[in-house]
Parts: sequence; C-alpha cells; structure tokens
Amino acid sequence: MAHKILVTGATGYIGGRLVPRLLDAGYRVRCLARSPKKLETRDWADHANVEIAQGDLDDPQSLDRALENVTAAYYLVHSMLAAGADYAEHDRLLARNFATAASRSPSLQRIVYLGGLGETGADLSEHLTSRREVERELAAGSVPITVLRAAMIIGSGSASFEILRYLVERLPVMVTPRWVQTESQPIAVRNVLEYLVGVLTVEKTVGQVLDIGGPEIVSYRDLMQIMAQALGVPKRIVLPVPVLTPRLSSLWIHLVTPLSHRIARPLAEGLRNRVVCRSAAARELMPLSLLSVREAVDAALGQHQSHNVETSWSDAGPIPGDPDWAGGTTFRDRRTALVAAEPDSVFRAVRRIGGGNGWYAADVLWRIRGWMDRLVGGPGLRRGRRDSEKLAYGDALDFWRVTGIEDGRRLELRAEMKLPGEALLEFVVEAAPEGSRLTQTARFKPRGLAGLLYWAAVYPFHGFVFRGMLTGIRRTAEALAAPMSTDRAESPAAGGS
Repeated sequence: MAHKILVTGATGYIGGRLVPRLLDAGYRVRCLARSPKKLETRDWADHANVEIAQGDLDDPQSLDRALENVTAAYYLVHSMLAAGADYAEHDRLLARNFATAASRSPSLQRIVYLGGLGETGADLSEHLTSRREVERELAAGSVPITVLRAAMIIGSGSASFEILRYLVERLPVMVTPRWVQTESQPIAVRNVLEYLVGVLTVEKTVGQVLDIGGPEIVSYRDLMQIMAQALGVPKRIVLPVPVLTPRLSSLWIHLVTPLSHRIARPLAEGLRNRVVCRSAAARELMPLSLLSVREAVDAALGQHQSHNVETSWSDAGPIPGDPDWAGGTTFRDRRTALVAAEPDSVFRAVRRIGGGNGWYAADVLWRIRGWMDRLVGGPGLRRGRRDSEKLAYGDALDFWRVTGIEDGRRLELRAEMKLPGEALLEFVVEAAPEGSRLTQTARFKPRGLAGLLYWAAVYPFHGFVFRGMLTGIRRTAEALAAPMSTDRAESPAAGGS
C-alpha cells in the first residue's frame, strides 16, 4: 500500500501545488486545513487518495489525529499573512506544537520543511531569521527533519514574482535601495516541487539541510532587466540610493504592487541578504534539469497570460468568521432584477465579476476606491482574481474575499479593504417564470461614529455602482443565454428537420 503523507499548508502557494504532484507520484495524501472548504474546489480534492482533515496547529488533539498512520509530513506553514507584526513568535509556537505532536506519532519517519536561504549571522533579516527559528523548533523533536532552503521562487502567483512583475511592468524608472545589487540564486517553482517530492525517495536526504537554487547567480537589478525582456518592455533604468529604508521600500511596493506593506516589509528586508547556495548536495543527491532564470520567468508569465495560475500568494491565510449581522445597526442595500436567462447563465455572469473583467458599471469609481484603499494600507484592486472565469471559496477578488459560493445559486463576498466596519456583498440567483430572479444585497455593519459617517458618505454613489452592476450582470447573462437559445431552437429535438 502506498505511503500516506501529511501536508500542512495545503491552502497555501506551495502546498496547493505539492498535493497533486504527490498524488501523481503514487502517494496517499492527507491535507490538514483550518478551513477545509478552501480545498473543496481544487481539481484534486475528490481524488481517491486525498483526505482533507480539519485541524489547527494550535490544537494538539487535531494534530495527533492528522499525524495518525502517516510516514512523512510536510511543514509548509507560514503565518506572515495572518499574524502581522507578531508572525515570527507565532511561527515559533506553531512549529514547536507540531514538533511535539510529531514526537508522539509512532508512524512518522520524517518531517520535510521548506525554508529560506541566507548567510547566517546578526545581519540576517527578521523574515529569514524566523525561517531558521522554525527549522530549530522542528529539529528539536525526536523525528528527523529534511530542510530545503530556497531563495526567490519564480512562479506565477508567488509573492516575490508578483512584486518583480508589477514593478518592472509599471515603472520605466526605479529608484531603489542599495540591495538591488545583492546577489540571489532564484529557482523555478517547478524545480522546488520536484525537490520536495524527490526527497521522499532519497534516503540520504533524511536529517540533511539542503540548499536549492537555479543554475544562475544574479543580482536583483539583473532580475529586473530579465523580466523587462520577457515582458517585451524597454530596459528599465534602475537608480540605487542609500536613503531608502526597508520601511519606505515596503510602502512603495504596497502602492505599486498587489501586496500590502505588512507582507512587503519582511520581504523587502530579506532582499538585503545574499541568498546563494553554499552547497551542491541537493543537486548531487537529486539531479534535476534546472530552469534558467529566463526560462522560469517565461513559464510563469505564460501561466499568468493563459489564466492558468494554479495557486497564488493570496490563497493562504484565515477567513474571518461571519459577523453577527443580527446584532447592532446593519445597513442594507438590496436590489432585485428579473433576467431573461436561465439561472446557470445568470450565475456565470455573476461569477465573472471583478479582476480584469471589471465590475460591470462605474469602473472609474471602483478604481478610485481601490487607490484610496491602497493609500491607507489596504489591498486595493491589484490582487485581481486568480482565474478570469472560475471562483472558489477563499479566493481573493480585488479587495474582496469569497466567503460563500453555491454554484449556480449564490456568491458571497466579504470586504478586506480598510473600512470602519464590516461589509458583505451577496448575489442570489433563483428560477423565475420567465427566466431568473437576481437579488443583490450589500450589507454594512458600522464600527462607531466613523462607520456611520462612512455609510452616509458612500450611500449616494450606490445608485451608480450597485444599480449599474445589477444592470450589467443582467445584460451579460442575457447575452450568454442567447447562443444557447439559438442552439436549442435549431436542434432536431426542438422541432428542426
């Protein structure tokens, strides 16, 4: 019988890509997830060899259940998205909990951890220092650990890659910190996944710390020019200056890219450290065909342009619990439209909302709201959406998050923009005598006087935004339904000869 493997962090960027590759290699996989619904729509979720277990690294009992009868466990948890400034301490505690539970498991033979490259010493950034502390906590248990340390991972949807792409795409001239000269050894996400799967069959990797990187050592300035060539834009002018601190750099990244300054700052601080492989042991133990930087960039851009981004940095992180809409003041804007189309066509139109598809009406107002949100530290509109047609529970959608989806019937979005309250946008599609009924409801639960003033300020715009959105969805649904009606009319079953 195939070995059973535990994957923690399966809702994240690497974990979501690792699971199907473990399945392809013949393993049985148990995914530990705080929100199992986030995995239900993955292509591999209904695979016969997949088990999705609800659990939390803060809960020893759920860890014990997750570790039952598994021979290896991947630790791919990083709380930077969820824990904010305290992420390093939170990561240490979670790793300690996991190592303690692993030591109690009679079947577990090893832990596999993906960490970060970087020279040791006092100058190591807080982010990379945190990665090393997690290593030490995991290694402190009785179960052997295999550590893979990687530099920048080049892949569609990775945080570092998205920063690079947006900066190069939007800025012909860049004033950068001195770290732009720092050397790095980027690696394609495809190769990272090959290493992660490969260690399970190479016994000599047990107990090892292995540096993994691509075949080239380049500076971040070089990376920017390689990206410019791949994007087909002119060579970028890069002006390094000594006065840009990691804090200022992170605020600039926040304004220009989809990442918030809270995530950008630890990443920006880490860029000052030289991240180059100091050992070739990984390549010797697991020979791979490593992609060059340009090949990795081209592959990532190809996935992005074909709307085939398998996972994204924005997938990870907790989804807040539902607010108590029944208590306190809650404002509602509810609108209904009758649509001359079947519910499936209406829901297809609803599902296309946001990202590059736009918001059906008042896109200028949406963009202004997105810029306002970016200026005060929110995500703005630049997160877009992972796929232009599909939506799944937990997906980021501009400055919203999908917190409920019933295919063909209901979509619920919760606002992640900076607000003095909690906001929700819901679409419900029902069959009606001559087509469908679409109900669109915006709810806002204000927080204090600021929340009341906010609702009063934005309410006059609802006529443009929400009425226009409803009309745009109706028109799109009817346009989608028209070809289907024509096909049915022309088919022999519909009375044709």
